[in-house]
Amino acid sequence: MAYAYLFKYIIIGDTGVGKSCLLLQFTDKRFQPVHDLTIGVEFGARMITIDGKQIKLQIWDTAGQESFRSITRSYYRGAAGALLVYDITRRDTFNHLTTWLEDARQHSNSNMVIMLIGNKSDLESRREVKKEEGEAFAREHGLIFMETSAKTASNVEEAFINTAKEIYEKIQEGVFDINNE
Repeated sequence: MAYAYLFKYIIIGDTGVGKSCLLLQFTDKRFQPVHDLTIGVEFGARMITIDGKQIKLQIWDTAGQESFRSITRSYYRGAAGALLVYDITRRDTFNHLTTWLEDARQHSNSNMVIMLIGNKSDLESRREVKKEEGEAFAREHGLIFMETSAKTASNVEEAFINTAKEIYEKIQEGVFDINNE
């Protein structure tokens, strides 16, 4: 199938925050409660339409463990978008965001669109990170913010598509030259 643009995404964040589940929910519309730890990087793709144009999203799901950090860094190259994910029920995953963000900014294009995602919004009763904290972190660092649930599919579609819309706008404004990435 022909497409007007190809946007490469990278999904980053601590291990166990739901990166693989977000990818699976977006590409296959399904939730898998139990799956193996991502070793290195996994890959998914899906076509979407923005402004009447076909856009292929090529999504790289990275391993969250520290031991894979050096491998995942090479995947930032050419990425137009990043989903930075934390688990709203685990304060530590939120506390590590600054490190992930520094990593992303250091190894990627300065115009890369970054969407901060507080995942597992279906587990409200176990929440450790307030939505306002996520919003404040995003504001402070110039990120787009959304809470999602890979389990119920809440906002998953929107997270990927809104990131793509932002990239598309940057291309239209001439800020982002996708061909030079």
